[in-house]
Formats: sequence, structure tokens, C-alpha cells
Amino acid sequence: MEKLIVIDGNSIANRAFYAMPPLTNSSGLHTNAVFGFTTMLLKLIEEEKPTHLLVAFDAGKVTFRHAEYEQYKGGRAKTPSELSEQFPLLRELLTACGISHFELNGYEADDIIGTLTRIADEQKKQVMVVSGDKDMLQLASDQVTIALTRKGVTEIEAYDPAQIQEKYGLSPEQIIDLKGLMGDTSDNIPGVPGVGEKTALKLLHQYGTVENVLASVGELKGKMKENMETHADSARMSKELATIFREVPLEQSWDDLKFEGISTGQALPFFRKMEFKSLIDRVAAMDPSGGAGSEVDMEPAAPLNLVVVEAGNVSELDAKLSEVEVFHVEVVGENPHQSDVIGVVFRTFDTSYYVPFELLKSEEAAALRSWIADGEVPKRGYDLHKIDLALHWKGVAFEGAAFDVSLSAYLLDPTDSNMSLDGLAAKYGLSSVKSDDEVYGKGAKFKVPALSMLSEHVGRKAMAIQEIMKKQQAELEDVEMHQLYYELELPLSKVLADMEKQGIAVNVGDLRDLGKEFEAIINTLVTNIYQLAGTEFNINSPKQLGEILFDKLGLPVMKKTKTGYSTDAEVLEKLEPYHDIVKQILHYRSIAKLQSTYVEGLLKEVRQETGKVHTYYRQTIAATGRLSSQFPNLQNIPIRLEEGRKIRKVFVPSEPGWSILAADYSQIELRVLAHISQDEKLIEAFVHNMDIHTKTAMDVFGVPAEAVDANMRRQAKAVNFGIVYGISDYGLSQNLNITRKDAAKFIEQYFAVFQGVRKYMDDIVKEARKNGYVTTLLERRRYLPEINASNFNLRSFAERTAMNTPIQGTAADIIKLAMVKMEERLQTEQLKSRMLLQVHDELVFEVPEDELEIMKELVPEVMAAALKLDVPLQADVSYGANWYEAK
Repeated sequence: MEKLIVIDGNSIANRAFYAMPPLTNSSGLHTNAVFGFTTMLLKLIEEEKPTHLLVAFDAGKVTFRHAEYEQYKGGRAKTPSELSEQFPLLRELLTACGISHFELNGYEADDIIGTLTRIADEQKKQVMVVSGDKDMLQLASDQVTIALTRKGVTEIEAYDPAQIQEKYGLSPEQIIDLKGLMGDTSDNIPGVPGVGEKTALKLLHQYGTVENVLASVGELKGKMKENMETHADSARMSKELATIFREVPLEQSWDDLKFEGISTGQALPFFRKMEFKSLIDRVAAMDPSGGAGSEVDMEPAAPLNLVVVEAGNVSELDAKLSEVEVFHVEVVGENPHQSDVIGVVFRTFDTSYYVPFELLKSEEAAALRSWIADGEVPKRGYDLHKIDLALHWKGVAFEGAAFDVSLSAYLLDPTDSNMSLDGLAAKYGLSSVKSDDEVYGKGAKFKVPALSMLSEHVGRKAMAIQEIMKKQQAELEDVEMHQLYYELELPLSKVLADMEKQGIAVNVGDLRDLGKEFEAIINTLVTNIYQLAGTEFNINSPKQLGEILFDKLGLPVMKKTKTGYSTDAEVLEKLEPYHDIVKQILHYRSIAKLQSTYVEGLLKEVRQETGKVHTYYRQTIAATGRLSSQFPNLQNIPIRLEEGRKIRKVFVPSEPGWSILAADYSQIELRVLAHISQDEKLIEAFVHNMDIHTKTAMDVFGVPAEAVDANMRRQAKAVNFGIVYGISDYGLSQNLNITRKDAAKFIEQYFAVFQGVRKYMDDIVKEARKNGYVTTLLERRRYLPEINASNFNLRSFAERTAMNTPIQGTAADIIKLAMVKMEERLQTEQLKSRMLLQVHDELVFEVPEDELEIMKELVPEVMAAALKLDVPLQADVSYGANWYEAK
């Protein structure tokens, strides 16, 4: 049987935005509403198997209802820009998935849906309407089921006329009368004062309709009678406003809404762009074509000239080493410190020589290992940084990185969400490379294939690298990033690999003692929580915690989820003033996370043979140019709580008598903003070494320094850093817990004072519109294809990105420059001190006693001179017996 599903686009997007935690992809796009909407959409397709599908959207703010009642929907707050910018993405999602979507000026999505359901009724077609709006219940019929979202996005409750009768004692048509009497605050429909749902239902059970209630007003008593007489016109108008219009002039036919399934060839590029990794396999499984379809037109696979090297013919490859153009190592596993190396390929102009790793380690392959370790011999490949680390732990030295196609791809387009080798091959139109998942399988299905298949897979990878490399070298010249690539990113990859191999020592005994200390704190907190609750329960169970807080203790309900009461951090922080138990629970959660993630987690990461943790820095993740840390993430150790700061105590020098030295850039992004914007007040503050947040508070509030209190400085600090990150009035209101109106006023006051910043932001947007991209001071590019979009929300997001990318990206470039120059100085001056970590704007070293005074001067000097700005760069240096003391 044919079935149409119609989705109320605005309603579901709104619900998804507020139900999901804030999410962004590496390009900075807000994606939580799109992710929540997509999750619901996929579930509907899987479970309901529709033959026809449509998503209806509101076309604009003004509809025919405003002519009758100007204040219709007038009480609604402005849609946050973080949500508005996702509506174009939703439409892009639907187009990519082959799903019809529609809007019409002057009408709401409700009216489009109402018209479609009327047609379905007439033609005896089955329809499911999905919405978060109870108004839709008026459309229920024998053909039409209304599915209302409950607690989140993906859980829905279906209503037909019988279920509406059971729940409300009303027919679907009487839902309009219900709204006429009780009104609807979300739509600013007034109804009758003093009439809520309970009273309205009682009246309708007795009288049936609004008109009958008004005709029988003489039977009512007291205030109710007075209100009904006084507000009779309001009741009639409210009923009319709540009535869904079902005669919208639609051009779409039933066949236009046909849904034939999601084609991965069309959908997966969008999912990759959004970085919805958890949904990609799910979508692929739903493809009715079995995954057929291609993202780009592919070149036919070129023939592969492959030689599988064996012990008896290694000398043949030895003779060809001077002709090698590409060196590829097949590393399996995300963490290079623990990965397997299966084999290597030496690719000449026209031949791939595959060497099994067991052979490479043998005596026969000594010349091959010498070639790999020779820094004078250039190596060109894919992810040479990862290769360096993986080979190191297998006892093979690697030197001489000369060109890395993964690094190059990142510079050429940092927002590309698929930089795997097969992804790059597809991007450049090469059909020769399969994905690793196709060859090896995933998870429990992982298996190294037979030598013939394996060698061909790896050999074709090397051939693809060769082709991609030729194209990228020309592209880097064209976009003027040749210098950024060869003088910063490529040398940095070697610096990072050396830091990662070195690792940072962990005092395991102190870490275990800290775990015992945390355990004691947790036990005390649990006792306190049980006493305050008056009973024992599972604190880690949101369901049980919600029952204690809201049912037993009667705290106000802030938010609900699909499984019950929300007890997330945001909710608990708002509840903290209401009861002492909330503070104890928040503290418990903080310490429990420290225990599990940073005590137990770090213990698992300490490498037995070194006594150290060896993180893995990723250069090709963040679109801003920032580094990311994994396995473990040492950039994310919490420092707001004293207990969190104590985690740093366990990080110690690897040599007795040495110290940990830390140097941290002071307000680097604001200094970059001062330089780029040439704002006189910002420059003055930094040149005279003033506290920038106090200075901002003085200028914005118009008060002298001594009148700036802690709250004023806090607000100024939030705005300072918010400006750097393109914060909206909604975002600032959330950060400072103030109204959006006050937040908007604060931002305007800021721009009135710092007019150079305002001019920079206006100018950089104009530049982006002209060029289609913006750059950092070191010419790192960020492309902004939506900067000239006709859609306001897409264009606004691109404008904010244009404003903040040069600031954030330049700050990232500066810390990278400092690392490269610092390593050069350590080598030039033959110092024994070692650079161990980069954490945001901080560099961490281990230093012998006899070099401590030298390093205290050298590190801030090199960091301050990394890049010449019109305001001084400043790095604050400190040291101690461990990382905690150094900070």
C-alpha cells in the first residue's frame, strides 16, 4: 500500500535544535538540528517504509493570519542564528537524499500539510504527519495518522481519531475548539483568559464547540461567565487562527512526492561534509541500489605494474631505489603508537614494489632500511607523520619527509571531511583505490587479505599518491601556499613526531594515589547525596536521579528527554540554587569523570617500556589550523577544578634533577585581532601592557579602572573572546546568563567603542565576497563558497567565519611557527632540553638543571619573535618539579 509521510520541517528542526547538545563540524558549522532531524528521518524511513515523502517548511514570518491578527506568533523570540543557519543545510540534506521539500509564501507548513491530508482523505491514501505541534491533531482521520514527537526527536506517539477521543474525549475537529478556548502561547493566540486545558476540555465535553459555549454563556457562573462574555470575539478569532487552512494552491502531484530510497552516491558527500560518521554506514545500508553511484566521474583504473618482492629478489629493488618517487607504508589502526605495519611500497615512475614488513625487517633488506632512514633521500607519500611513528615503534628509522599528500590536501581545502586516500583519489577522479574498510573489513570482521589482494591494494595506493602529488604541487603554487607548506607544515610534522616519540613521563604511583584520593572524595559525596535525598539510589542513572530531584524533592523541571527528566549539566547548574544536593551531585560528576577518564584512562595509556604517555598530534583535523591531540588527548585535561589541576602533578621529567617548564602565550588571539584590525584602543592596551579585559570594561561601561568590578570584567572577557569566535547575541546570552536583548546591546556597545574592530569585520567580509576565501597572515586559506549565497542564513554563517578565521588561524600559525623555530634553536645551541607537549597556546618542555636559566630566557624570546606584529607577543614562562608546579 502506498504511504505518504509528511514532516513539519520547522517544528522538527526546532525540537532537534533544543533537544540535541551543541554540535559543530570541523568547519565550524552548527549541525545539532540537522543531526537530530536526520536521525529522526532515517528512523522513519526504516520503520515506516514510505512510498512518498515530503518535508513542508514555513516560507516566512508573515502569513494570511497576520491580516486578521497582527500579533499572531508575536511573542516568539528571534530564532537563534545557530539554528537559522541550519535550515539551508536541512534543505541540502533533503535534496541529497532525494526527498521532496516545499514551502509557499503566505502560508505555514501546517497549511501545506492540511491541504495534502485533505487530498489524501478524498483519494483514500494513507498519510502519517510528523510534528511537534498538537494543532495537527485536528487533521487526524481514517486515512491520516498524526505522529507527535515525545521527549526529544526520535520518539513519537501516533494518534488516530480513536486515540484522540481516548486521551481528550474529543473528535479531531474539536481540537480547534480546544485551542479557541485555551489559546496557545507559542503562537500568541489569546484564547479566553482564565481558561486552561482542563477547563476547556470540561466545557467542550458539555457544549461541544466554541460557538455552543458562547451561546450557552448564561449557564456559566462567576468569573468564567464574565470572561466568556467579555472575550467572546477573542474565542472566535482564536478558533479561526488555530484552524489549519486546507485549500493551499499546490502544484505538486502525488507522483511528485514519490520516494525511491536514499542513494549513497548523492547522500554520502553531504554526510561527510556534516561529519555524521555514525550515520554513514546506516545510510549506506538503506541504499536501494546496493551502494551504486559515484561522487565524481572517475577515470578508468590504469593498469598496475606490480612486483611482490621476496627474499631472493630484494637486490632488484635495491638497484631501483634512486628512481623511487613514492614511499608508502601500509599502517593499520588509528593510533600509530600501537598500529600494525603490514607492508611497504617503493613506487618508481611505472612500477610498485611491494615488500612485506617481515621481509623489510630481515637482513636481506638492510639496504632498504638504510634508504628509509637516510634524511638526504626525499620521501613522498601519504601521512608521513603517521608512517614515521608506526615505523619507529617497529624498530625502523624514518627520515627525509619531502611531500605529504594528506598535509597538502588539508592546506588546499581544510573543510574537506574525507581526506582518506580513497577519498582524495575520488576527489581527483582516480578510480583505482578501494577504501581500507572494503579490503580489511571493520571491527570484528577485520582480516588481512591474501598477499595477492593486499599487494594490489597497497600498490594502487602508491600509484594514486603519485598522481595526486603531481596535481597538488601545482595547486600549492597557484594558491600561494607553497611557503606555508614547505616552511611550516611539513617541518612541523617532523617536530611533532619527535615530540610524540619522546612522550612525557608519568609518575604512576602518584597517579594511583590520586585515584585513591578521588575515590575517597567520591565516597564522601555519595554519603552526602544519600543523606540529602533521604534514600539510596543510583546516582549515575539519569532516570533514578530525575525521580529523586523532581518527584521526591520537588525541584522545578527544566527540560525533559525521550526517557524522562533531563539531568544534564546545564539543567543541574540552573537547579543549584534550589537545593544543596545539586552542588554535591555536580561535584560528584566532576570527580567521577576525573577518576574514570584521567586516572584510569591515563593508566591504560602509559607505555610499559617507556613509563610515558605518547600522544598523537593531528595536523589535518581543525579547519582553523589548530592541532588536535589523541591517544590520549592531553589538550583536554580539566583545570577549572583544583582536583582537575592535580592531574598535572603526575606529569614529570623523565630524568632525575630535571624540571618541567611551561610557556603560555598571553591572549594571543586578541593580540592578533589588534594587529589585523589596527584598532587604536586595542593596540594601546597591548603596547602599554594593560589588562585587556579591564580595559574593555572601562571603555564599554565608561568607567575608570578602579570602578571595574569582577562581574564587569567577566562580561568584558566573554565579549572579547566571543568577538574572536563570532559569537551571536544568543551565544553570549547563554554564556553570561543574561537576556538576548542585553547581550545584543553589549555587543553593540563593544563595536561603538572598538570601531577598528568593526571596520575590520566589515572589510574582511567584503574581501571574502570578492575572493571567495579569507587568509591568515601566513596565507593559510579558508574557502567560503556560501559568502555570496542568496540565502541569509548560509551567508551569515560564512560572514562570521570570514571574520574569525584570520584571527584563529593566525594564532594557530604562530604557535606552530614557535614550535618549529624552538626545535631549530634547541638543535643549533645543542641543548639537552626537550619539547614535550603543545596544549592550545602553551608549550611544555623538560629541562636539565644546568639549562634552566637559559630556557627561561630562550623559550619566551623565541615565542615572542615567532611572527612580527604591531603589538608585542608575550609568553609567560614558569617551571617546577612537575607540570602542576610549572603552571
